[in-house]
Amino acid sequence: MGTVLRSGVQGLTLTLSRGLHGLSGRGGRLSPGPRLGAGSVRPAATVSADMVAVLGETTGLLAIRKLRDRMQNHPEGFQILQERPRISTSTLDLVSLRELPDGTFGREYVRFLDVNKVTPDSRMPVKFVDDEELAYVIQRYREVHDFMHTLLGMPTNILGEVAVKWFEALQTGLPMCILGAMFGPLHLSARNIQVLVTDLIPWAVRCGRTAQCMMNFHYENRWEQSLESLREEIGILPCPTVQS
Repeated sequence: MGTVLRSGVQGLTLTLSRGLHGLSGRGGRLSPGPRLGAGSVRPAATVSADMVAVLGETTGLLAIRKLRDRMQNHPEGFQILQERPRISTSTLDLVSLRELPDGTFGREYVRFLDVNKVTPDSRMPVKFVDDEELAYVIQRYREVHDFMHTLLGMPTNILGEVAVKWFEALQTGLPMCILGAMFGPLHLSARNIQVLVTDLIPWAVRCGRTAQCMMNFHYENRWEQSLESLREEIGILPCPTVQS
């Protein structure tokens, strides 16, 4: 995984360098850019959710197996594999989560959904992974994506999605995450690319390297836990202050 990620870092560095050169004449106003569907990446042309899903399932089997092995060797991860919980509006009591105290993980997760106008029902079902357990692992990865946004404090605009993708790339080694980290910034202004390079990417990489495996937490049992204590337990570092 280290070799793949190093190649990804080198590729992104080259991409950003060219982007900064080509965008040097644009204004320096900090603008988050258009919102993306959680987990989607749209480089030069529009890419359908189906194509992103196919890419993730057909190119990431080695990484998925490694994630499954890490889950099997962790008590909470093993429990998740046994119970196979799903995350959707039919399995979550969003009304009850909205009634939790401010600062709890459950309340802040629902706040993220409301503010960004997203739904846990947006995840594509796995279609191209035959092994039932591996198929669940990739499905679980997709369904906890918005939990990662909540824990990292990132919105669903391009800056937020790219930062989350860097974290997930370090955590999972999935090629689709690495590609998302590399090509996500192409629509950004020079100022926002600088924010990524100097602030968000280094932070997301540190978090991805030092945090415990994101797949080994039964988040649905942590609704009443404070967001800050869950971040500390996982090992997520405070988000840097981004200067506009």
